[in-house]
Amino acid sequence: MTRIERRFAALRRDGRKAFVAFVMAGDPDFDTSLAIIRGLPAAGVDVIEMGMPFTDPMADGPAIQLAGQRALASGQTMDRTLAMVRAFREGDAETPIVLMGYYNPIYSRGVARFVEEAKVAGVDGLIVVDLPPEEDDELCLPAQAAGLNFIRLATPTTDDRRLPTVLTNTSGFVYYVSITGITGSATATAGLVGPEVARIKAATDLPVCVGFGIRTPAAAAEIAAVADGAVVGSAIVERIGRGDDPETVLAFVEALAAGAHG
Repeated sequence: MTRIERRFAALRRDGRKAFVAFVMAGDPDFDTSLAIIRGLPAAGVDVIEMGMPFTDPMADGPAIQLAGQRALASGQTMDRTLAMVRAFREGDAETPIVLMGYYNPIYSRGVARFVEEAKVAGVDGLIVVDLPPEEDDELCLPAQAAGLNFIRLATPTTDDRRLPTVLTNTSGFVYYVSITGITGSATATAGLVGPEVARIKAATDLPVCVGFGIRTPAAAAEIAAVADGAVVGSAIVERIGRGDDPETVLAFVEALAAGAHG
C-alpha cells in the first residue's frame, strides 16, 4: 500500500473524513513555504497537495495563479520543489504528499527522470490536470509502475458515459471538482455535491474527496459530511499571499481541518 492508501484506510477504520490542503511549493519563498508545509500535519492535514509552479496554469483562479507567480519569482524550480519534499521527509515519513500541476514541467524534465526523482524524494501521488485518460501512456502508467498513485479529476460534466474512462487507472483517491470553472470562483454546496459523490462512489471503491469552492471550516464540514474528504487550496494561499506568517496560516488550516474532521 502507498502512504495515500494507508492514510485513507486508517481514516476509514477511525470513521473520520480526510482533510487535504493545497499549498504552492515555494510561495512566497522556499523557507517560508517549507515552514508551512512542515506544520501542516500537526494542524490536522491528512494529505498534502504541493503545487508545482507553472507559467500557464489554465485551471487555476487568481489566488493560485498569483501563488505560482510568487513562487517562480522567488526562484522556485522543479529541483527546489523536489528538494522541499526531501526536506519534509527528514521529519515526517508518513504524511502523504501529492504533487499537483501541469504536464509541461514534467515533460520538459523527462518523464522517466521525473518519476524516479519524485519517488526517491518521497512523493506519493500526482495530479496532472491537463493529461486526459487517453494519454495514460505518457505519465499515468509509468508513474503507477514506479509506485506513485495517479489521482484523476472528475467534474460536474463527467457524465455516466465518461466516468468509467476517467476512473480507469486512477488510484489513491478520486478528486471531485465541485464546480465548473477555475479554482476559487464559486462555492461548493452539499446539496449539489452529495448526489455526484454518490454517483462516483457507485462506480469505484476509491475514496472521493471534493475540492474547489471550499473556503471556511463550516463549508469543509458540510462537504466532508457527503464525501470522503474535503480539499482546500485558494483560501489558504490567499492568506499566504497577503503576508500572513506561517503560524497564522497554520491556525487557519487547523480550523479547516477541524471542520472536515467533524
